[in-house]
Formats: sequence, structure tokens, C-alpha cells
Amino acid sequence: MYSSFAKRVAVLGRAVGPSAATLETMSALRRLPRVDTLAESPALADYPRPVRVSAARAAVERLRRGAREGVDPSGADAEGLAADEARRLVEPSLRSAINMSGVVLHTGLGRARLARAAVEQIALVAASHSAVELDPDTGRRGDRQTHVRDLLRELTGAEEAHVVNNAAAAVTLSLSALAAGREVNLSRGQMVEIGGSFRMPEIVEASGCRLIEVGCTNKTRLSDYERALTPETAAILRCHTSNYRMVGFVAQPTISELAELAHGHSLPLVMDLGSGCLVDTTRFGLPKEPTVQECVAGGADVVIASGDKLLGGPQAGLIVGRPDLIERIRKHPLARAVRVDKLTLAGLEATLRLYAEGREGEIPTLAALGKVVGPIRRVASRLRRAWKGQATVRPSVTEIGGGSMPGAGLPTFCLVIEGADPEGLARRLRLGRPAIVGRVQDGAVWLDPRTLDTSEVRPVEEALKRLSTAS
Repeated sequence: MYSSFAKRVAVLGRAVGPSAATLETMSALRRLPRVDTLAESPALADYPRPVRVSAARAAVERLRRGAREGVDPSGADAEGLAADEARRLVEPSLRSAINMSGVVLHTGLGRARLARAAVEQIALVAASHSAVELDPDTGRRGDRQTHVRDLLRELTGAEEAHVVNNAAAAVTLSLSALAAGREVNLSRGQMVEIGGSFRMPEIVEASGCRLIEVGCTNKTRLSDYERALTPETAAILRCHTSNYRMVGFVAQPTISELAELAHGHSLPLVMDLGSGCLVDTTRFGLPKEPTVQECVAGGADVVIASGDKLLGGPQAGLIVGRPDLIERIRKHPLARAVRVDKLTLAGLEATLRLYAEGREGEIPTLAALGKVVGPIRRVASRLRRAWKGQATVRPSVTEIGGGSMPGAGLPTFCLVIEGADPEGLARRLRLGRPAIVGRVQDGAVWLDPRTLDTSEVRPVEEALKRLSTAS
């Protein structure tokens, strides 16, 4: 009787007890290194204690996850994992990269690369106190806009100027100051969507205005605008379709025609130009892009533009136009929330001075647009010799990017690296030192030298030699 009961208990114990796999996992977890012991390992000796502890903890957690998935931690290089984690912790997440993507104004890479003069001015201002809002003459508080106001007036022909932190903020602020609670008329063909899925109709509504849609998607006539006017109309808004293009059976009134209509009804014409172009783009072999100067001369009362697109400066929203309207914009409470910081002012001032002094060729964006294909091909061939595997030099097209000049491009020559794993190679290039950003196309990695600075050619060459030798 007792023997039978004991057997049943034994069987039940075996049924509900840990499985062999569970026991093995528990055994593996007991073999994990201690965090405090790993933190004192020689591989982490050069790091501060908080970094050593965090790196050790992260490494042990990785080993713990592996053990639960059946990987024996005793065979892992715990110190190597911890060292990798420590390097990741101390390195900046936002670091420099070499743009060989085939896009001049790559939004993911920060759009415009700044001119050396702008970089130096930013560094100077960042490393010390600066008279950002101090009048050196009186010693009293000044106006931060003075650093760029006169330059923008001179370069654009506008009577007044104001700068905020980006162009979307400039649109929101301008409409809030000039048309909140009233109607703003916008063509259906100009209801653009900008980066991050932000749409112009939503921005208008967020500014406290009521959007009135005018005309059709492909054709909006001056008479459409005129019919849409009511006593509640506060402004006519025109948006330059800088990130897409409509062709075929299309029509839009000119800026001058819209300005005449608006002024005839005592209304302001607000022009959201977007790209911030100050030069004639046809000189680069590109289509004509409207400039800020042309919009002002055409009669737009407020012109809004980006600082970090075709202008080639830091991210900023430029607002130029009629003094009375700019004054209302400047005094609106939202202006404080979107004001520009001192580093942006330093970079923008330096960039604008290059234009004012006729030295715009020093601005990297314009320099990249102005390159001819001969030297580009020679750089691509030089990089081809650095790669020890299969690669060719092929003609291609560099896109402008950054929501500017859709469909337009410039001829270039790319280094095309072929192999079994192009995605893997592109990833290794991005994670390298230096980080090199190309693109994967047609089963190969394409590297476009048009956007390379001369100082970057040698580092790219050496990186390609290392990678091709290692593979």
C-alpha cells in the first residue's frame, strides 16, 4: 500500500518538476558573470565607473537573454560585449557622416552642410558668451534680430525681416499674427504636405485660421481667388510646390497677379517659398527656381523661406516683407516660443555675409551644385582603385533633395560596388569610422562623390581599402 502511494508521488513529482531544458537554462543563468566583477575587468579600465557599471549590466543582460534562448553564456566574450557597450555609451549618438547618397540636401543627414565661415562663427559663439541680445553701444538689452536683419534686407530687397527656428514655425507664426480667427485662401493645387506628414491645411488650422480652398488641383485661376473673397478673408496664401511638380493641363496666377488682387482688397499676400533660394539655379543647369528677391519684387507682402535648403545655411525660418506686417508678426506671443537661438543666428549671419560679399561659392550646397562631371568621375575612379573587390564607375544623377526642385537632378558618376550582400555592406559603411552613407540600388552599393569635400576623399579611400581587405 505504502509502496504504491510512493510510486504515485514520484511519478507526480516527475510530471510537475522542471524539464530538462528548464534545468539547463537555470544552470546557464547561474554561470552568468556578476555585474560588479565584470565592471572591474581590464577591458573597461579606461572608462569612468558609472560607464563601467552600465556597460557591464547591459552585457550581462544580453547574455541572460541568450541563455534563455539556449545559448551557453560560458562561451561568450563577456568582457568584449561590455567593452562594446562602453564604447556605445561614451560616443555621441549624433555624429558626423560623409554624404555619398546621391542627394545634396539629404534631410536624414541634416540637409545643408555649412560653410567653413559659418562653422567657425558658430564655434566662436558657442565657446564664449556673446552679445546676442546686448547693445554694445548702450550696454542695455538689444534685439537678437539685428544680427541678420540688415543682411536679409540687403539681399532680398525687403523692407523688414524676422527670423525664427524653422520655416513651418514661420508659417504658423505669420498666419497666427495676421489672420487668426478669419479666413485664409489657398489653392487646392498648393495644399502641400511637408516632412513628417505635416500638411499645409493642418498648419493653417493650427494657426487659428479658417482655410478656404480655391480652384482645382491642376488649375486655379485669378477669378477663383476673387470669387472666394469674403468680408472674413484676412489673407491670400500662396505655397510654392517645392517638393512636387505638376505638369500638363495646369495653371496658376503669377505672384504679381495675386498681389494686385490682394492689394485691391486691402489684403496681404503671404508667400511660402520653402526653398530659400537666393541665386539663379539655371546657372547650374537646373530648372528655374523662384528666389526670395523675385517674390518680394513681385509684390508678396510676406515671404517665408527656409535657411537650410537652397540657401545653404542652418535650419531657420526667414520672414521678410512689409514693415507693418513684420511688426505684427514680431509682437505676437508665439514669436517667443519659436525664436531663433544664438548658434543658428551665428551660422545664418556668416552664411548671409558670404552672399553679401559675393563669396557664395564657398557655401557647400552651391559648391556641390556647381561641380562639373569631369572631376567627379576622376574621384570615383580613384575610389574604384581603393576597393579590392568587384566595382565599376557608372554615370548617374544627383538629386537636389530637401524638398527642393522635385524631378531635377545633375549628372554625376558613382562608384558601384557589387557583391552578395549590398545591404550588409551599406550598413558597415554607415557604422564605420568615418560613417559613409551611400545607397543600395539594383543590387549594388552606389557611392556618389558629388557631395564630397576634398578633405573627405582620403578618409573614404582608406575606409574602402579596409572594408574590401577585411571582406
